[in-house]
Amino acid sequence: MTTFERDAKTLELPWPFTGRDSEVELIRRSLAAGRHGIVVTGAAGSGKTRLAAEATRGSDRALVAGTPEARALPFAAFAHLLPEDVTLHRAVQLLSSVRQLIVDDAHLLDDASAALVHQLAVQGRTRLLVVATDGAPAPGAISRLWTGELLPRLALDPLPPEETEHLIADGGLEPLTVNRLHRLCRGDLRLLRDLVGAVRKRGLLTRVPDSDTWAWRGPLPLTPTVRERTAHVLDRVHPEERETLERLAFCEPLAPHMDEFDLWALERLEADGLIRIDDAGAVLLVHPLHGPALRAAAGRLRARRLARTPEECGRALAAETAVLRRSVQLADVRAVSAPVGEWLVDEGAPVPAEYAAVRARFARFGGRLREAEAWAREGLRDAPRDEDCRRELALAVADAGDGDWPSVTRGDLDAAPDEVEPYDAVRLGVPERAVGRLDGVFAQHADALARGDGPALDRAAEALRERGLLLYAAEAHAQAVRAHRDPRAARTSRTRAVALARRCQGARTPALSGLVLGELTARQRQIVTLAAAGLSNREIAERLTLSVRTVGNHLYSAYARLGASDRGALSWMVELPDAQPA
Repeated sequence: MTTFERDAKTLELPWPFTGRDSEVELIRRSLAAGRHGIVVTGAAGSGKTRLAAEATRGSDRALVAGTPEARALPFAAFAHLLPEDVTLHRAVQLLSSVRQLIVDDAHLLDDASAALVHQLAVQGRTRLLVVATDGAPAPGAISRLWTGELLPRLALDPLPPEETEHLIADGGLEPLTVNRLHRLCRGDLRLLRDLVGAVRKRGLLTRVPDSDTWAWRGPLPLTPTVRERTAHVLDRVHPEERETLERLAFCEPLAPHMDEFDLWALERLEADGLIRIDDAGAVLLVHPLHGPALRAAAGRLRARRLARTPEECGRALAAETAVLRRSVQLADVRAVSAPVGEWLVDEGAPVPAEYAAVRARFARFGGRLREAEAWAREGLRDAPRDEDCRRELALAVADAGDGDWPSVTRGDLDAAPDEVEPYDAVRLGVPERAVGRLDGVFAQHADALARGDGPALDRAAEALRERGLLLYAAEAHAQAVRAHRDPRAARTSRTRAVALARRCQGARTPALSGLVLGELTARQRQIVTLAAAGLSNREIAERLTLSVRTVGNHLYSAYARLGASDRGALSWMVELPDAQPA
């Protein structure tokens, strides 16, 4: 058998449209009959243009776009739609027959074009989709579209971490690299693509031992997009301000006190939104991209003089370990600031096994299974026999469905009950094994399951979710599906279980496997199983001797019953190892 391995420089990274289903639907409704349109605003690189294209795909539309070079030319954006020397009144008349108009980069429109867009909104015959960048100065005629309530406004949030991971995880990048990219880019998709391409093309990726993934460690590449996004920091003119920024950059991951800096420079930088002062007087750079960019731009000698060594972070790392361990003990794993460990990973420095094990457990409790596995591997890199890291690695792999879960199956419980942790017995559906051995939210879950109380299981799931225990919440909702007598309540629980499971990085635990496929007809189960295995509608139709339309209709009905919105949700509902087609 011949095996072909992908080289780090040739990894292909697909960029599917993802994570904006509700926004697409909102835009489409705003452009439907009887509506005048909508304004979409968001940060630079947040995917506004792609969203507009997806929401209007297949429709009859005209497109105009503002450009900085043409802001002095009247009606420059409409040059391809209007004759020369046209008046505003005549332009409105000529465009009144356009049913749908997309205006991209509206903040860059010349004044005449902006006035035309405003008049079209007033007239109301043309449905408008206006796209503008937050924070950029825009012509008054554009900003008054939403401030004057002519059109509704959709303020686009950054793409969440789960969807960012979906975009880049298929490129073979390991979870801690994905996390680093998300921190640096904060939903800026243009920057994200630029960085991923740079680390790949420049050979900055290294193979993670015993895996098929690649890791990025070391300095930030100063790509054109990075320089563009950090120009207001890198090109700071005043020497005292530049010195302050560089010192802050090289102090990371620790935060120095404001007394160590010139107060005038701090005031200027704070006023410009580049730094913030916390309640303890510590000074921090506002954007996580700025520190790495400043360090990358510094000369080698300057970096050697200012750089912090991993040994200097020992006390702060111990404090971080204590905070993480306390969070796990309290079963509350909502977001905790832990920059020291992340900095060690980014720099490629060794991560102490004690810290790595706690960090892995914290991530596993939060349902971030691939991240938990990655942290455990970091600890094992320099301490390959560490028992805590090896245990966390095994548990994360098991919860992801790639190993034994736990060391015994449900059929072995009577033979070896002591081998199962109390809460694992609850997760396996045998709460009687945990009687008197749990407290707090875990005891609430065990009691609801023992009584077969669907509503109580949903309440336990919500309590788990509020504490950041997403995988356990998904399992509780999945158990509620089977306990509910009301089919509508069961569908609601299933929808919530699927939504939470999708955030848990491939979790395939006993409670989640084969989630309520019993509600489907035999044919629907067959088609859903094949779809979850990756077959297209046409491939399914050929295999089952059906029409493509019939397959689509069955899938549509199955989605409605399962509470799924697309194929991506099916893998959480189907136990693929038992369902793979021959």
